[in-house]
Amino acid sequence: MNIVFDFGGVLFRWHPPSLLARVWPHRVADAAQGEALAAEFFENYAGAWGAFDQGLIDAPTVIERISARTGWPPEEVAQVVAAVPDELQLQPGTVALIEGLKQAGHRLFFLSNMPAPLADHLERSHPLHQWFEQGVFSGRVQVVKPGVEIFELACRQFGVEPESCLFLDDHPVNIAAAQALGWQTLLFRSAEQASQELRARGLLSAAPQSVRQ
Repeated sequence: MNIVFDFGGVLFRWHPPSLLARVWPHRVADAAQGEALAAEFFENYAGAWGAFDQGLIDAPTVIERISARTGWPPEEVAQVVAAVPDELQLQPGTVALIEGLKQAGHRLFFLSNMPAPLADHLERSHPLHQWFEQGVFSGRVQVVKPGVEIFELACRQFGVEPESCLFLDDHPVNIAAAQALGWQTLLFRSAEQASQELRARGLLSAAPQSVRQ
């Protein structure tokens, strides 16, 4: 099986309300306020941040546009952007899952909406080439999930057919897009849940040690 991993929220921590609570304690009083501010800041990954993900604008421009739209001071917006690399902490349970899948003989790839500077950071900081044969970062190819183009590009680049791929992502809209193109899918909620589902599908023979209870 060709198993394709999303990154943010799957292999790497990505929880914008908590990120904003850490960076902007003066603005985030509780979880509900963190959710509201995250929705306003990232615009559901459309708007300026979506253009950043797609490689259409750089970090100074995304800061300028978010500040202009919201009225937040540009230096505060810049603090959030600068804190994103530290937010993307590796999730050990997913690493154990990857290792278990490799041991089972599956081919592993990745497909991530990620601005180019953050893609560079992840490649410098982690052995992605050891875990995955290949991968696609949206910021380098200038197309994003859930668009059809990025899934088609991934299949061409990986040299695989859609129906031979199992896609793990934490966003239902991306899962739905992949399903519409004939990919098999698994909505990722945790490494333990994904491990259980993969075992149920016969793709993983035993739970990786790190995600056992």
